[in-house]
Amino acid sequence: MRIALIDTVHPRLSELLTRAGHEVLALHQVDDDGLPDALKGAQGIVVRSRSLTAELLQQVEGLRFIGRVGSGTENIGTEWCRKNQVRVLNSPEGNRDGVGEACVMMLLALMKALVRANGQVHHGLWLREENRGTDLRGKTVGIIGYGNMGSAFADKLRGFGVKVLAHDKYRSGFERAGVTESSLERLLRESDVISLHLPLTEETRHFADRDFFLRLGRPVWFLNTSRGAVVHTGALLDAIDHGRVIAAGLDVLEFERSDLSGLDPAIDSGSQRRLFGHERVLLTPHIAGVTHEGKLKMAEVLADKIIHAFPNGQG
Repeated sequence: MRIALIDTVHPRLSELLTRAGHEVLALHQVDDDGLPDALKGAQGIVVRSRSLTAELLQQVEGLRFIGRVGSGTENIGTEWCRKNQVRVLNSPEGNRDGVGEACVMMLLALMKALVRANGQVHHGLWLREENRGTDLRGKTVGIIGYGNMGSAFADKLRGFGVKVLAHDKYRSGFERAGVTESSLERLLRESDVISLHLPLTEETRHFADRDFFLRLGRPVWFLNTSRGAVVHTGALLDAIDHGRVIAAGLDVLEFERSDLSGLDPAIDSGSQRRLFGHERVLLTPHIAGVTHEGKLKMAEVLADKIIHAFPNGQG
């Protein structure tokens, strides 16, 4: 099978696919205009952050699968793939540890005022009482979306002495020691911490909106390491200013480019400026799952899935 790699990925992926008998085409330097011609004859496409629209995919005759190095598939025309029996594979198992650890890091940084205190000391200030923190032990952590990333966060919370409420609209039967399946209403009512782990779909776009924050039962620490557009930024900032959210940690922003390469200046610059100037928001550039180990694991996981679905180099 001819498999085109249209993004730079860990070389282990190409190595494993070639060893299994597949022909690997390195097309990551081909620009978007040149992709239709370059993809002719490809039966598989491996992508990381580039966009694979239905318009592009319909030009690739004989396409059998698309593999995403990562978790979300919003950059792929999945509906077209479903209608045309093209398999979509991804590798969220590869960087789940990185995301889970990053969530713990962001939460503790918020609760202990680490970023603010660090900046103050670097400027010669020694403020102890002003930076009195809050303990995580004894708190209730609400996890919305209990797939690879949500469950990884729950795993990392073991030992902190917290109660975990987890809600997933499409999953059930995952309750275990330390994790309680919950309705969304109960989670919003009882949580001290809320962390989002949702894919970006039309259903989840602006999932955390004004109504979401009005339904909170108490002030919360809020985390989002999934996709930026799952949160309505203006509604979140209003919730912080009105005391419904104590502080927020965002690894993903509503203003990101679709290829995750940076910020899109065309998207709501008013809320963007307000967000960047807010002292109770911790921001990172979509790096929760970006680790050296995760890059290798995602490549290996995706290669295993491709080889399992199409063994011995056969299409």
